[in-house]
Amino acid sequence: MGAGRRALITTAVTVVCAVTVLAAPGIAFASPSPTPTPSSSSTATASPTPVTNKDLEAVRAKLDDLYHDAAVATDAYNAAEEQAQKQSAQIVELAKKIVKGQEKLDELKDRAGAAARSQYRTGGLPDEAQLILSDNPQAFLDGAGRILQGQRATKGLIAELTRAQDDLKQYTADASTQWQLLEKNRQAKAAAKKTVTTQIAAAEKLESQLEKQEKERLAELEQQAALKAQTAWLGSGVLKDISGKASAEGKAAVAYATAQLGKPYEWGAEGPKSYDCSGLTSQAWASAGDPIPRTSQEQWKQLPHVDVKDMRPGDLIIYFDDASHVAMYIGDGAIIHAPRPGRTVTIAGAGSMPILGVVRPDA
Repeated sequence: MGAGRRALITTAVTVVCAVTVLAAPGIAFASPSPTPTPSSSSTATASPTPVTNKDLEAVRAKLDDLYHDAAVATDAYNAAEEQAQKQSAQIVELAKKIVKGQEKLDELKDRAGAAARSQYRTGGLPDEAQLILSDNPQAFLDGAGRILQGQRATKGLIAELTRAQDDLKQYTADASTQWQLLEKNRQAKAAAKKTVTTQIAAAEKLESQLEKQEKERLAELEQQAALKAQTAWLGSGVLKDISGKASAEGKAAVAYATAQLGKPYEWGAEGPKSYDCSGLTSQAWASAGDPIPRTSQEQWKQLPHVDVKDMRPGDLIIYFDDASHVAMYIGDGAIIHAPRPGRTVTIAGAGSMPILGVVRPDA
C-alpha cells in the first residue's frame, strides 16, 4: 500500500465533505488554487504507507454523517409523501362533494324555474290576488291554506338554494387550498429526494475508494463501535430493570418485524421487499392492528413515551437527538431495525446507538 493510496483515502474524505457542503443552496465559493502535480521522481521515491485505522475511523465518521443526513432527509420525504397522500384523498372527496353540490344546485334551479313558469302561465298574478278575484268562496278557503304552504315552500326553496350555492363555493375554495398544499408537499418531496440521493451517492463514492480488505476492516471498526456502545449501555445495569412482557399486539408486531430479517434497506420503502427504518416499524404495527405515524420523528412526537426501564417487546426505541432513526425492541437488550443503505434488516444491540427515548404504540 503506497503513500498515494493513503492520500487517495484522505482526499476522498475531503472531496466528499466539499461535495456535500457545495450541495447546500445559497453558498458561494472562490475558485480554488490549482493543485501542484507531483513529479514523477517524488512519486517514485515515496515510501509505502498503509491506510491506518485512524484513516478508516475518519472514513467511518464521515459515512455516519452522510447516512445520518440521508436518514433525516428520508424522514422529510416520507412526511411529505404521507401528507400528499392525505391531501390527494381530501381533494377526491371534495371533488365528489362539488359534483353532488352542483347537481343539487341544478335541481333547485329547475324547481325555481318551474315555479316562475307557473306564475307566468297564470298571468303573473300572485296566488293571493287570484284567490281574491275568485267567484268561489269555498275555493278561496281551500286555497288559503295552500297559499301559506306555498309561501313557506318558496322561502325554503330560496334558503336551500342559497345554502347550496354557499356550500359549493366553500368546497371549491377548500379544494383550491388542498391543491396548493399538495403542490407544496410535492416540492418538499423533490427537495428531500435530492438531498437523500446526494448524501447516499457521496457515501457510496467514499466507500468505493476502499479496497476489499479496507472495507472489511471498516466493517470491523463499525462493529467494534456498536459493541462498545452496547457494552457501556448494559454496564449501566439498565437491563436488570427491564422486565416488561409484550402485549398481544406487541407480539404480533415483533413477529412481523422478525419475518423481515435479511431484507434490504431502501429509503422511502414500506415493504414488502425492502424497508427504511420507520417503514419497518410502521408496517409491523399496522399488521398488528395498530396503525402508527409513518416517520420516526412523528412516531416520537405522537406516540406515548415510556421510560427505558419500563419498555417491553414491541415498543419502539427512537435514536439520536433529532429522532432520525427508530428500531423495535424485541427483548433481552436487542432490537430489530433497518439500519441504512447497503445494509439489511437485522438484529442489533438496543444501546448500540444514542437513545433519545422509547414510545409505545399500544399504550
